[in-house]
Amino acid sequence: MIFSAAQIALLINGTIEGDPTASVNSFGKIEEAGEGQLSFLANPKYEDYIYTTKASVIIINEGFQLKQPVQAALIRVTDAYTAFATLLSKYQEIMQQQLSGVQEPSYIAKTAVYGQQVFIGAFAYLGEKVKIGNNTKVYPNAFLGDNVSVGDNCIIHPGVKIYHDCVIGNNVIIHAGTVIGSDGFGFAPQADGSFKKVPQIGNVVIQDHVEIGANATIDRATIGSTLIKSGAKLDNLIQIAHNVEIGNSTVIAAQAGVSGSTKIGNGVLIGGQAGIVGHIQLGDGAKVNAQSGVSKSIDPGKAVTGSPAYDYTAALRSQAVTRKLPELEKRVKELEALIKQLLAEKV
Repeated sequence: MIFSAAQIALLINGTIEGDPTASVNSFGKIEEAGEGQLSFLANPKYEDYIYTTKASVIIINEGFQLKQPVQAALIRVTDAYTAFATLLSKYQEIMQQQLSGVQEPSYIAKTAVYGQQVFIGAFAYLGEKVKIGNNTKVYPNAFLGDNVSVGDNCIIHPGVKIYHDCVIGNNVIIHAGTVIGSDGFGFAPQADGSFKKVPQIGNVVIQDHVEIGANATIDRATIGSTLIKSGAKLDNLIQIAHNVEIGNSTVIAAQAGVSGSTKIGNGVLIGGQAGIVGHIQLGDGAKVNAQSGVSKSIDPGKAVTGSPAYDYTAALRSQAVTRKLPELEKRVKELEALIKQLLAEKV
């Protein structure tokens, strides 16, 4: 598909500098883009490329000052990165709209229902009383167990497994290989040293505008619901245990794990490979640095790091002191020698 600079500017509410008829049919990084491609400049460290790139159209920030002329048509916007992301989203929507209908072979239970403009890929399985909203895409080899509900405009990528009774909201994206609603890790220790499985009879509820990366696992609740609230973004390879609650617009990076019944507030940022124990609370706006081990609750807005995790600023000061230990050891030995010398002179 071909778009002109004028058409793109209209989509992202931008102002054109240069040829409004300049056309593009694909996207490219500013350092590599060729003729007929659209690029953007948001990071100042890539500024030099704007004067050498072959891109036909470039999105830039309103306040960016050119140091020399450029060949490309420019579109000035408030936030170039966000505008570029918006365009990519629209492009993806257009491409996905081409998919519709039910491919064969697939299994759809007689009691399952789905809305308009739905795509169900080959070898997908829809169990009894499954409900799928309008414009939702269920890609090949996906499994939706009995009584699963999926809202409008969702994307269920290949190989996703959604166990029975789980509820998925609108505009949710779940990437390949992720498992929603597997049993929580509940075992009661017995007198003979064995463990008795505790049945997990709850479900998982994922609210609107959530995105979950590939090969993540979100366990169903023992009783009640494991809850992922609206706007939360979970990276690949994340473990969310039973009865966890994750707040609105919280972001969790890859390989992090959250233990059972922990409550995470709104707008929390959790770095990669962080581990969070069960039955604690992370307040709104809290920040957990990568590879931190969180063993107790965190107050709203507080940043922590380390294992066990503690105050981020205090941790940095401790690290600075630690790096100076060899120098401090040397000074202590010099002081000890000086003291010994002074004592000897007194005698």
